[in-house]
Amino acid sequence: MEEVQVLTAPGLNGSGPQHWQTIWENLPGFKRIEQNNWDQPELKDWIKNIEDAVAKAGPDVVIAAHSLGCLALAHWAQHTKLKIRGALLVAPPDADRTDFPTVARSFAPAPLQPLPFKSIVVSSTNDQYASLQRQKTYAESWGSRFVNLGEAGHINAESNLGEWENGQTLVEELVRNWGTL
Repeated sequence: MEEVQVLTAPGLNGSGPQHWQTIWENLPGFKRIEQNNWDQPELKDWIKNIEDAVAKAGPDVVIAAHSLGCLALAHWAQHTKLKIRGALLVAPPDADRTDFPTVARSFAPAPLQPLPFKSIVVSSTNDQYASLQRQKTYAESWGSRFVNLGEAGHINAESNLGEWENGQTLVEELVRNWGTL
């Protein structure tokens, strides 16, 4: 088993060099869940790659997902027998919107069943891919703690978060206090 504490799960098109996930991947204990095709995602492939990465990392891993990666993780959770410590679910998009990207339609509808692990949904009041209310619905349905960052856009590279220390604190909370959330 690898010594990975945190797996990152980027969304559609992956996370570029200025994205907080990519920056975190330069830290010890962080590793990206790679996907076969970031630009033409297929849900079944993404679920398989999450399964493989978690199997390799072991049950003490936390997943830090962004955008479509959140939906992939929620779908994965409905199919897996593997355990994880928890997940940070940042800016999950609304898969039921009419303007949801056609290339990602296999991810709709979004699962609304409770997740079998501790989780935190992080949202923004001005995310162009999901309303604050939709993201609150995800948090309630998934049994997640809800964190509102205020006006932070899609909480991606354009949000200029850099290393996003507050996000790292939330991940540390999941890594250290997974039994007490």
